[in-house]
Amino acid sequence: MAPVSAPSSAARTSAELITVPDVSGLNHQQAQDTMQAAGLYNLREVDGKGLGRVLVVDSNWVQVGQDPPAGTKVTADTVITLTAIKYTDR
Repeated sequence: MAPVSAPSSAARTSAELITVPDVSGLNHQQAQDTMQAAGLYNLREVDGKGLGRVLVVDSNWVQVGQDPPAGTKVTADTVITLTAIKYTDR
């Protein structure tokens, strides 16, 4: 009986890719929860107004952008940038 070989690195990589979910329009807490449910935990937060504000109460912020975009296939360790503005900024 021949030994069983491990899958090639290409096969392992394609099996480990995650499709980035679309979180546009969600509050920031929901966006984080959605990314984490998909297996993406390396999340970066950005104030969409460019004011450098910290997103302290996540539910007060709405998602206006993400990078990489929804539908992109990424590895679990990819940095996902979530851009949000306060609901009062609209």
